[in-house]
Amino acid sequence: MDAERVAVAQRCMEAAHDGSLSFPQIVDELISGGFEGYAVDYRCNTQTYYLPDGDNVALAMPISSGVVAEGFDAAAVGVLVRWAQASSPDYSYRAFCEKVKAAGCAGYLVSFLGRRVVYFSRSAETHVEHFPGK
Repeated sequence: MDAERVAVAQRCMEAAHDGSLSFPQIVDELISGGFEGYAVDYRCNTQTYYLPDGDNVALAMPISSGVVAEGFDAAAVGVLVRWAQASSPDYSYRAFCEKVKAAGCAGYLVSFLGRRVVYFSRSAETHVEHFPGK
């Protein structure tokens, strides 16, 4: 992957963690950069960004505390997504990461093509969130 696209992915990941861009802003920036989606893996502590031709880059995420719980609470994941979408003053991506891991979320796949996010557990249970309408 070329250095410019890697820089876009890195900037977007950092913006999520420092709160300088919202999820819709990150999605817009990544789509403008030619990406078709990305995956977050809490067990490997990585985010992988994908181009349509199969090219990809995996970046190390800032470490958040906690481990991925064994049981999966899809309802709790949904509540946490609503918390993130509400732009609540007490929201941070770091806190979101810690709380979804405690709810058994091992990671998630963001598909710009499918306009959805699929959250998955250690046992491959899933919870799907569709992008809000524009």
